[in-house]
Amino acid sequence: MPHIQVEQHLPGITGLLEYRKDSAAPIRELTQLLLRGPSSLTQGERELIASIVSYGNGCKFCTSAHTAAANVLLGDNTTTQCVITDIDTAPVSEKMKSLLHIASLVQKSGKLVSEEAIAKAKNTGATDMEIHDTVLIAALFCLYNKYVDGLGAATPTDPEFYTALADRIVHHGYTRLPQGYNHLKNTVK
Repeated sequence: MPHIQVEQHLPGITGLLEYRKDSAAPIRELTQLLLRGPSSLTQGERELIASIVSYGNGCKFCTSAHTAAANVLLGDNTTTQCVITDIDTAPVSEKMKSLLHIASLVQKSGKLVSEEAIAKAKNTGATDMEIHDTVLIAALFCLYNKYVDGLGAATPTDPEFYTALADRIVHHGYTRLPQGYNHLKNTVK
């Protein structure tokens, strides 16, 4: 049960963002830029960062949402689970492994990101922009995870909810739907 009154048909972060559209607008814009804007990291790779951070923070809603989105963008249902289980044996590039390790460090504390972690990322081909964006995405998802869990946002248990949410994330991105969200009434289980 959410700690504040939000629209019941909008679980997770969507209900919270709709509650304060004014503060949601810049957050949505930043998320859209980082996860869907131009980047040498694929959208799927950026969703992996969101997934690993959300998993590390124990945020079930965000982990489920971004795992589902990563699965769609990567075209498989195993890579994200492999990343969550063990970054080092996951079927991703060495560069991506080093960036995911940096994201995991940020999830615990930004101060844990060492010169060694950065050097390893650079040695695997990561650019300064990719390192920057990894840290910023990780920090942003720490904010999201704490926002969702701190306000007790509803977390659906039906996997089909996350399939539909992934479709919306992949095909619409992170901006507010132009028509709003009333069409989602009676779809949450």
